[in-house]
Amino acid sequence: MTATSLNDTPLDTQIDSWIDAHFDEQVRFLQELVRVPTDTPPGNNAPHAERTADLIQAFGFEAEKYPVPADEVKAYGMESITNLIVRRRYSEDGLTIALNAHGDVVPPGEGWTYPPYGAEIADGKLYGRATAVSKSDFSSFTFAVRALESLNTPLKGGVELHFTYDEEFGGEKGPGWLLAQGLTKPDLMIAAGFSYQVVTAHNGCLQMEVTVHGKMAHAAIPHTGVDALQGAVHILNALYAQNTLYQDITSQVAGISHPYLNVGRIEGGTNTNVVPGTVAFKLDRRMIPEENPTVVEADIRRVIADAAAAFNTLGGHEGNPITIDIKRLLLARSMQPLPGNKPLVDAVQKHALQVFGEHMPVEGTPLYTDVRLYAERGIPGIIYGAGPRTVLESHAKRADERLDLEDLRRATKVIARTLLDLLQ
Repeated sequence: MTATSLNDTPLDTQIDSWIDAHFDEQVRFLQELVRVPTDTPPGNNAPHAERTADLIQAFGFEAEKYPVPADEVKAYGMESITNLIVRRRYSEDGLTIALNAHGDVVPPGEGWTYPPYGAEIADGKLYGRATAVSKSDFSSFTFAVRALESLNTPLKGGVELHFTYDEEFGGEKGPGWLLAQGLTKPDLMIAAGFSYQVVTAHNGCLQMEVTVHGKMAHAAIPHTGVDALQGAVHILNALYAQNTLYQDITSQVAGISHPYLNVGRIEGGTNTNVVPGTVAFKLDRRMIPEENPTVVEADIRRVIADAAAAFNTLGGHEGNPITIDIKRLLLARSMQPLPGNKPLVDAVQKHALQVFGEHMPVEGTPLYTDVRLYAERGIPGIIYGAGPRTVLESHAKRADERLDLEDLRRATKVIARTLLDLLQ
């Protein structure tokens, strides 16, 4: 049965009409958010939080500001983090639903057709870093709540907007910090995502830095040194061989294929005419939901240690071996679907079908996100938001990141309708 107001207009229709009438304002709001850079690194994100708080104050929303202590942020490798919570309470009983989006982004890089922080519109798309991931959902979530409240209909429970600034580094100083400090404990949550799927699970991620120590020597007498780069190559070959084996492991979660490993950065040596004494590389190991992170990390460490030992033996370096230091940089556990997320899933699928005219599948994603931090604390949630069909289509983390504005409009309607279903 469709809920109606006193004037017999269905409430969903009223929500849609309000969003349509305010959509130009919503787009301008998103443009203002995109124009404040939040490159991470270096991670100076407090100015964006201040700007967000100022902008939403014009809507009658008060943002609680929670700066993470400067020494913690610096030790973490960033410059500043201020997380925001906007609490909208409608009654003492009922559910509290959190809507979380992150404002930190990777640096723009090269190759842009449009200025990465220009927030320019062309052919119905808004271009700029974080337009799709995930300042778009600062906008969709904010205007969904505004549309909900425009109904002036009795509601139960409440909504919290969580605007955080540590997804790119793992989330521990973003939503993880808010949860650990006891500043929030919602019953359900929706996190920034894409318009054409309801995500209930995602991969985990293990990132490590491996440093190979050899012995520097003049290139004219290389036998007097131990080439750390040759040792690193031996280890890398072993890791890539392991990566081939991962293709035989299949996840049972739709949308997720198999584990994989990527080496994204290598540095070392001192000069062209010097045998390199130290080489370091950083690896990223994506873990499917079925994997145990402790076992995965132990296995990676074993592969590295075995490869180093084989290099020392085969190269005759037992008396002067390469040595290895391994440092864990990040351990982000996978997001596991919790049974309590069914009301969210059902509501989003129902309204997405009505608004978009197509069925939105429930599946996993090979990404890792900070949503897992809510799930680890037993808070059921889903990933759904204004982004396009795929990461590739969004150009996230690439040049010319963009958002189809009609997706923004329609996703906002879906979220507002979902909130109405759960809070009436």
